[in-house]
Amino acid sequence: MATPRRTTHATRIARIAAAGALSAALLTAGGLATATTSAASAKPAPAASASAAAGEITLKATPTSVQAGEKVTFTGRTKGLPIGTKVVLQHKNGDKWTTLHANTVVKQGSSFSFDNTFKTKGKEELRVSAGNRTSPSTTVTVG
Repeated sequence: MATPRRTTHATRIARIAAAGALSAALLTAGGLATATTSAASAKPAPAASASAAAGEITLKATPTSVQAGEKVTFTGRTKGLPIGTKVVLQHKNGDKWTTLHANTVVKQGSSFSFDNTFKTKGKEELRVSAGNRTSPSTTVTVG
């Protein structure tokens, strides 16, 4: 049976200091590698997506082709928006976005859902907006 080695107080302190220095070096190197990787892979963000950093909204229309007067259901999810935030439907009118009389609020689970009907035939370019945040647009064809 081997006899245990006795370590002095100074030896223990030296080992702890070495372990701490090694840990700090590894953490710093890992942080620098992550920062370098992130900076190297970062792409310049378009001006329109500046609001996406603060919150994101998705939008899906079902169905995407309807007859005039038929119901379209809009669903989506949000990221970074509080529950209870009002979400409004907008359509493109020429080169401007106009708010329609269809809205709801963000529910538990960061989702929303509402219905709308369209009376005018043609293609409707639509999006939802919450404050200064907007979703990507989607198209519904009304026949």
